[in-house]
Amino acid sequence: MRKAHPVNALKKLGIGLAFGAATIMSMPTSALACTQMYMGKNLTADGNTYYGRAEDFAPRYLKHFGIEPSHAPGYTYGSDESDFSYRSTKTTYRYSYVRDHPSQWHGRYDAYSEAGINEKGVSCSATLTTNMNDKAAKADPLTDTGIGEYSYGSVILGESAKAREGVELLGKIIDEQGANGNDQIIIADSNETWLFAALSGHQWIAMKLADDVASLNPNIGSLNYDVDLNDAENCLHSEGIQTMPEKNGFAEYTDGKFDVAKTYGESLADSGIHQWTRYVQGRDYFMNPLIKDKDYTIVKDKNGTGASVSEIQPLFFKPGKSGWSTFELIRAFGNRGENVPGLNATTDGVYAIGSENNSETNLFQIRRGLDPEIATIQWEMLSRAAYSVAIPLYSALLTEVSPYFSNQDVSYDHCEETDIVNNEEPENSINYVLMDISSLCFENPDTLGTGVRAYLDALQNELIEQNKEVDAAMLAETTHEGRTALANKAGNAAAENTYVKCKALLQEMRAYLKASDFSKPFTPSDLNTETRGLKQSITYAKDALATEAPEKPEQPGTPEQPEQPSTPEQPSTPEEPTKPSTSTTVTTNKKNTKGNLPTTGDRFDGRVVAAFAAAGVVVISAGGYALYRRNKE
Repeated sequence: MRKAHPVNALKKLGIGLAFGAATIMSMPTSALACTQMYMGKNLTADGNTYYGRAEDFAPRYLKHFGIEPSHAPGYTYGSDESDFSYRSTKTTYRYSYVRDHPSQWHGRYDAYSEAGINEKGVSCSATLTTNMNDKAAKADPLTDTGIGEYSYGSVILGESAKAREGVELLGKIIDEQGANGNDQIIIADSNETWLFAALSGHQWIAMKLADDVASLNPNIGSLNYDVDLNDAENCLHSEGIQTMPEKNGFAEYTDGKFDVAKTYGESLADSGIHQWTRYVQGRDYFMNPLIKDKDYTIVKDKNGTGASVSEIQPLFFKPGKSGWSTFELIRAFGNRGENVPGLNATTDGVYAIGSENNSETNLFQIRRGLDPEIATIQWEMLSRAAYSVAIPLYSALLTEVSPYFSNQDVSYDHCEETDIVNNEEPENSINYVLMDISSLCFENPDTLGTGVRAYLDALQNELIEQNKEVDAAMLAETTHEGRTALANKAGNAAAENTYVKCKALLQEMRAYLKASDFSKPFTPSDLNTETRGLKQSITYAKDALATEAPEKPEQPGTPEQPEQPSTPEQPSTPEEPTKPSTSTTVTTNKKNTKGNLPTTGDRFDGRVVAAFAAAGVVVISAGGYALYRRNKE
């Protein structure tokens, strides 16, 4: 069942403080549903490091890819979920983002810069929501002035030239202003990848991730790990991380050593069954499965069917194989437990990593040792990973946004559309096209799902293969100007080719459903069923590398052939503050109507807190707030 828009929810319900607080306190922790992954470079086929996250919120929730320009010193980062504010003392960095629609945040354009890369090559995926235990919450509660996931991405990417610098800045902010929520964030550059965790109101830890491990976290704050708090090269943390819990009598130890996760994280009994379901599914996908009836059992409670483990599991583990490919890691986010008896989302009705509630998925591919501005490729899915395609982007270089990524001024109304067979999305929006493809597949898995997934896999593989050709040209280019031009051209070509193919696919799906002949499952006309490839290849690499205007990709024949899209008019670019002559002019895909506000994007707890504020709620307990935290994970 879909939720109402967060900022409008209480207006529609007309509820007051008492009911709102009761609702928050009764919401199960299993509502948390995002999934974070990491794969070290020693375990991948190409020797690259990969990390990313799938955000869960609602089946039809619009996300936007865009670029935040550089700002002059004095720029202020704010929040609509807390009283957090941070004033920059230097010229900020340009960065890419994935943000929410402003209609969900009282008209603000700066909500949740959850996934992006800045011009210095620092990348960030933010955030994975977790929970602290009651003892930690009592001793060091979250703060109303603290930084939260509304602002993490924008501050890290706007201010940091190195990943470690981002970690140190975030720690300093939490030391001084506190944290507004418990979250995990991954911050990386071309040399280091860090996992940052906001443990309590003022305590935090950051660990440099090893090259020979994998990690999977579906919103569990107590997954165990062994860390040396005195190793400043590989671990940074708040000053009181151990002394504060020892002073307050809730410090935990394992084999005589202070245990950070056990001290601050929720207990096994307080972990939700849907979180553990996704953990079991993920471990199975990465070929290091938990054993049914030994490591976990299948249980049913008021929240449905899921998994319960016998003991807390590790945050880091060794996969059952090495040589993981880009395609396999992209598809990991669409995993629905297909090979886990009793925990198959399609047949058993359990929650899944590839959930219908996914709203956005990002995967960063980091090539160690390369120039930071070309070292990281952002693979971006602006819809549910089970039926979506990841578009490759050289985000550190981008100064223009493809017009096929609908901007933040596009109407949000299509998210509320119930008849998407007969009512089409706004023109030239890959965001909405992927949303509609997913909706139809989740509603018709038996007739549409298999054929559509096979087609999207074929398209994904072509994007991956052709990006190798584009990447060779990028690596050969030695000038910043040449790289920027290629990044802009390649980003537009990748988005356009994906849009053209997916729009034609969607039109065929609609025609199939309108015909009402379900005697045969749906097969896309552009799918070669023998080779499992496309009949008509995309022209992504050709378009990106063309010296003249690119040819428009031919669309496969469809019952309702869409018109060839023309470039939509871009909204006017917001006035940019004066900055050094070395700054790059940015064509952004949103209008910032909030003056000096930044522009961020992502989460449930923040959106809900905003809704309660709009309804006149003045006080929400830290415990209740933590329970209601967004399924943005």
